[in-house]
Amino acid sequence: MKLPVAMSVLLGICFPVLAASPDAADPVRDRQSILAMQGEYLVDFAFDETVLLQPGYERQPAMRSGGDETVIVVEDSSIDGLPKKIVLQHILVDPKSGHVTKHWRQEWTYQARQRFEFTADQTWQMRSIPADLSRGAWTQCVYEVSDAPRYCGTGRWEYANGIAGWTSDLSWRPLPRREYTKRSDYNALSVINRHTLTPNGWTHEQFNTKVLRKPDGGHEEIAREFGFNDYQKNTETDFRPAYDYWNATRDYWAKVRGHWSRYLDQGPGVRLKTKIDGMAMIIPLFTQAGDVQAGKPVADADIAAVFGQWVEYAPAASSAR
Repeated sequence: MKLPVAMSVLLGICFPVLAASPDAADPVRDRQSILAMQGEYLVDFAFDETVLLQPGYERQPAMRSGGDETVIVVEDSSIDGLPKKIVLQHILVDPKSGHVTKHWRQEWTYQARQRFEFTADQTWQMRSIPADLSRGAWTQCVYEVSDAPRYCGTGRWEYANGIAGWTSDLSWRPLPRREYTKRSDYNALSVINRHTLTPNGWTHEQFNTKVLRKPDGGHEEIAREFGFNDYQKNTETDFRPAYDYWNATRDYWAKVRGHWSRYLDQGPGVRLKTKIDGMAMIIPLFTQAGDVQAGKPVADADIAAVFGQWVEYAPAASSAR
């Protein structure tokens, strides 16, 4: 993917892209860095539009929110003695009521050969990762609360000056939940993500460009945005409701992930037939998970019925890049 001028400038100003040698890759150390993100956190989410790129465009209000969130290791696998895949599930807990919400999931694969890419509204296609990009690198893929795909990025962990950090390449992602009900002037984000371990947790920086992708393949950049998610270790919130929920429903959600894998691992990709908010799938899947937690049976056919109604294979190719 050609790097937009706006993002190129942003990279040059904000931070250097370190040219890591594949020979210097240390996947064992990288694994420990990824696993260090597990734990219990007080999270602050902040998003600020920075550079305005279209005449007459007005800077939108800054977004601030937060929550209490635990990050649980779902998978930590290896092949031939080398780390291969790490899956981290985020779960939110309301400290007052104890209400639990299954949140996003991050999946890390060492030297992945392919990843999904957001190519059109509600459409993700599988793309091969160039060998030079994948060698010695980790591909992080992020998933929606329903385990639907969101975005992927590939990059190498760096340890300059004793600071562990990972920076992705440039990739596409759909409109974030905070804006898709409010905005119609752009339909995609061009993003570089950076994760950094800190003494009291970790951070997730997002260098975003809001883009209107046009049917003819043209791109109109609207504005740049900086996102900062700060995960600070939390010892005050009782996260037992989150662990109770996950222990009761983990097998159910493994089956849901299996359904998504049929599209993302074996096919050309996936297209959702839901509205952009995805609630047509989120509601029935969360309802089924609630039934499982309550001890009620949920048949595999019930899960398959949700996918049969709202999910289909993506086209084999797309011009949107």
